[in-house]
This record gives sequence, structure tokens and C-alpha cells, in this order.
Amino acid sequence: MTDTIAFQGLPGAYSDLACRAAYPGWATLPCPSFEAAMDAVRDGQAKLAMLPCENTLAGRVPDIHRLLPDSGLFVVGEHFERVEHCLLAPKGATLAGLKRAHSHPVALGQVRRILKELSLEPVIEADTAGAAELIARRGGTEDAAIASALAAETYGLEILRRNVEDAPHNTTRFYVCSLEQAPPFRGECVTTFVFRVRNIPAALYKALGGFATNGVNMTKLESYMLDGEFTATQFLADVDGHPDDPGLARALEELEFFSRELKVLGAYPAHPFRRAHRG
Repeated sequence: MTDTIAFQGLPGAYSDLACRAAYPGWATLPCPSFEAAMDAVRDGQAKLAMLPCENTLAGRVPDIHRLLPDSGLFVVGEHFERVEHCLLAPKGATLAGLKRAHSHPVALGQVRRILKELSLEPVIEADTAGAAELIARRGGTEDAAIASALAAETYGLEILRRNVEDAPHNTTRFYVCSLEQAPPFRGECVTTFVFRVRNIPAALYKALGGFATNGVNMTKLESYMLDGEFTATQFLADVDGHPDDPGLARALEELEFFSRELKVLGAYPAHPFRRAHRG
């Protein structure tokens, strides 16, 4: 039986592309929302979920930070997917004849150069793959979609121009999530956790001090409100290492002392992308 990995979006979405790149040969399961993708794992419809957490241009994906801590899922891997936008249109369309470009608002914001070059009116759609599906269904030669090469293949569209994104470093990072924790492994590791500090002066400073004194490299730290309260702030962090490593174990123990809540969401192998782009 083929293993299945769930993602949010329609077939041909960048998350679909990420699933195929990270887990070749697996079946991909499109879901209408991040919650539905998580539900698919909890209900046994999928073994894993591919969930975007941040993008080099657009920043973090807020819903993931909000949903993941209470989802019952563990982060068991990460994947970095280069976003390569293509200009797609039905057969017979030409660059000169185009008048409008349809896509997700984030994608449209990443292709301003070609919109200006071709004098295209941007038209906002719910997502990139949905825009491709719409253009394929509508037909005509004046409307195009900004989406992936996989979307062109999925919906039978022509690629009029590849790599139309303004920034060549446009990359999305994904969490790979499962009901089970990552099995034991050897090699470079990343640990993801969330915490809330106690409401005392310099609590965050004291809580994070243990990572510095124990030589633990923190690669990500973000804060966001909980339950609509300005004083209810939760932090999400990624650090190098495994919770069983002596240095990280001591740092987490110190963090826990100054925190109201600490939850490790997963310890998993570092993606090769990190080594290739390490500063």
C-alpha cells in the first residue's frame, strides 16, 4: 500500500510539489485547510502532513504557529522548497495577448517585475493552484495564472515563461508532521518547541540565557498572541541539537524554570539545505 502525505491546497500547489520532492513515490492528499491536513493524519487517512511554516519573502505562516502546538502531532522532519513561479495560460495564448494574471496575493506580490513588463492586471485568487484550475476551466487567451510547473502539468496549461519571481532566493520551509515522534537517528538535529514565560521582570532574558551559556544555537524565535490577549504571549523556537544532548537538556531545564509552559513539538534531522546556506 502506498504511503500518503497530506497538504493544504489543490493538486499542483507548491505544498503538493514539496510533498513529491521530499517523499517521491508517496500519494499526496489535497486538503481544504491546514486543520483538514492535520485531521487527515489524526484520522489515519495520511501518514504525514506537509505544513508550510515560513517563507524567505512572506515571513511566517501564522496559522501553523497557532494550530500545531495543540494538534497532537509531532514535527518529524523539515523540507525547504524553492518557489519557482511560472506564467501559465491555455494553449494558443501568447505573452503579447495577455491582459490579466491570476494568483494568490502573496504570489502576485512576488512577481511585480513581469506584471509591469507585460502590463498585466493582477487578479487575486484563493491560491496558486486554484488560479491555474480556474484559467484552465475558463479558457481564452487573455488570462494567465502565476503558479508552479506542476500546476501546468496538472491542469493542462502552457508555460509561457518560467522563473518569473522577482527574488531568486524565494524559498518556503515546511514542517513534516506525524502522530509519532521521529525515530532515533544520528547526525545533525533540529528541535522545535513552544513556551510561555512567567510574568516577572526579565523573564525572557533569563529563560533564554541558558541557551547562550550552554552553547546552543537558536535559529528561530518568534512570538505571537494567544486567545486575543496582549499579555498572553507564546514563543516558538528552533534550536540546533537534540533534547538528549547535555547542553540542550540543561538549557531546556533552565527555560522550564522561568516558563509557565514548555512543550517540545519535535526533534528531527536537519535538512541539507541548512548546511548549504549556513552563514
